[in-house]
Amino acid sequence: MQTISPSIAVCSYYPMRRRRISTASPRNSNLKRLTSRVVQLTRRRQLHQIMEEIEIAKERYGKLNTIVMNAVVEACVHCGDIDSALMVFDEMSKPGSCGVDTVTYATLLKGLGRARRIDEAFEVLESVERGNAAGSPKLSAPLIFGLLNALVEAGDLRRANGLLARYGFLLREGGSLSLSVYNLLMKGCINSGLPQGAIDMHDEIIRLGLKPDRLTYNTLISSCVKAGKLDAAMQYFEEMKDEAQKFSHAGLFPDVITYSSLLKGFGDSKDVHTVHKIILEMKTYIGLFIDRTAYTAAVDALLNCDAIKGALCIFGEILKQAGGKPKLRPKPHLYLSLMRAFAVRGDYDTVKSLHKHMWLDTAGTIYPMVHEEADHLLMESALNDGQVDLAKNYLGSIITRWKSISWTSRGGLVALRTEALLGNTKSLLTPYLLPQVLASDPIESVMLPFEAAQPLNGTVKLSKVAMRFFRHSAVPIVDDWGNCIGVLHREDCRELNAPLSSMMRSPPPCATTTTSIGHVVDLIIRHRFKLVVVVNHSSLFGGTANLKAVGVFTAEQLCNLVTTKSETPGLTPTFCRSVTMCCV
Repeated sequence: MQTISPSIAVCSYYPMRRRRISTASPRNSNLKRLTSRVVQLTRRRQLHQIMEEIEIAKERYGKLNTIVMNAVVEACVHCGDIDSALMVFDEMSKPGSCGVDTVTYATLLKGLGRARRIDEAFEVLESVERGNAAGSPKLSAPLIFGLLNALVEAGDLRRANGLLARYGFLLREGGSLSLSVYNLLMKGCINSGLPQGAIDMHDEIIRLGLKPDRLTYNTLISSCVKAGKLDAAMQYFEEMKDEAQKFSHAGLFPDVITYSSLLKGFGDSKDVHTVHKIILEMKTYIGLFIDRTAYTAAVDALLNCDAIKGALCIFGEILKQAGGKPKLRPKPHLYLSLMRAFAVRGDYDTVKSLHKHMWLDTAGTIYPMVHEEADHLLMESALNDGQVDLAKNYLGSIITRWKSISWTSRGGLVALRTEALLGNTKSLLTPYLLPQVLASDPIESVMLPFEAAQPLNGTVKLSKVAMRFFRHSAVPIVDDWGNCIGVLHREDCRELNAPLSSMMRSPPPCATTTTSIGHVVDLIIRHRFKLVVVVNHSSLFGGTANLKAVGVFTAEQLCNLVTTKSETPGLTPTFCRSVTMCCV
């Protein structure tokens, strides 16, 4: 008799657990991961990286499927590169490729609309309508809706109405346009600067028997706010709540967008009582999650109403809740709003604290423009606090870090005030003097004679005079008759065997002998000219094609004439830096 081993007995008694067999091929799983990767990179706007990884995937897996390539088209549209989207579309539609579908066309139409290439979008729609479009897609509502939304976003109501006149039959429900289309058109009225049109469209919606939804009411309230009709906005707000309670429609109750629009309107009108009322209602509304946008709107509204303590309370509440909810962390915009308010009051310590914590506690990217304004607000708060020397130090660091400052900006006005208080001897920016000459003197008194500038004939090849451009950054070029026909710059010298006239810039910048030195200096500084040709007044009547030059004035000469009275050590003046860069 054959004996059975214990192990075999156990195995025969207990059924074996079967391993689940996956039906998805490794290639399909890899393509799904690739699609997810494309979507992630699209959110970061890293289109170049997407294109690189797609090329690698093609080498590894061969032909990619339509889903992956549709994600690539969406990435191109999202990043604003419609030309790349068209190239990908053409590649997909070629014989033997993955092919295109309705999603591809809808995405492409949306991109063409955003790029304001409307004629091309209509050509695509016409090819679909004729039935000769690649992939044989059918005319459908998604195709029209994507383009309509792009036109509305751009505020192009004329073309949006033209699109509806031709293809609106695809968007009709029960003989009339759907509510979603009317919501889009109302949004278009706002984007085109015609908020009253959105309010008038509400009457048409009611006349057609359509029931406004939350988006309709939010658009109406936003329209009223932009039109300055706050009473009408509150009327629609109350109507919205009444309709939601009457029909027990949870999707019709106000949301954070509703409250944010109202807060902006009453904040701009400085109605602090109503702002407090709206904030209280928003906080006590059961089931409403107050997001970062709504909190920011509340702080901005209170700051506009000059309710600083209330704004700080809300800001503190944001920081407190952000500890457990990272999505509530404030963005740089909110820090700048608070810094502006305290800079005006000369509260330097608070502005400095906000400036420091903006780098530690903010969410999102702090762009250079935001960083620069934050530095300007530090300078403004110090000046308004009476700390002129500290404001001067900030101005010096701003000049060093940002290289320039716009006089028309808020920071530029603060810089002017600081300069006025410092006086000439401690100035960081002015005055810049020409001690040897007067700015009103004619340029003839300081110009270099044209022959001394050693002009070169335009027919000479660069290889014969290449060493000349190691010594001078710009050289005047003349023809066989001695007329100045242009100026050749060092950075334009690219072909050794080419004649100089083929690389020069013409016509040359010129001034007459009687032009003031100050005007020529302005030409060099404003337009970054390295060399200005001086001619007799009579030469200009024949045009600038052939100029009989009598002299030149260069940026190097200007550097030698300029001095500054500033006694601030270790700081190269902006003017001198600009001229030096011009000379290089």
